[in-house]
Amino acid sequence: MRKIRKFTFEQLVNENKRQLLNDEKEMEKIEKKLEERILKKAE
Repeated sequence: MRKIRKFTFEQLVNENKRQLLNDEKEMEKIEKKLEERILKKAE
């Protein structure tokens, strides 16, 4: 059996961030959501 690696929260965030930066489609989704939020607040 493989040893289960335990990550700190910071390590998990960094790993997730790295994966997102390599995923163009996900980045576009996030940007779209952010734009929508900003536009809603502006109204």
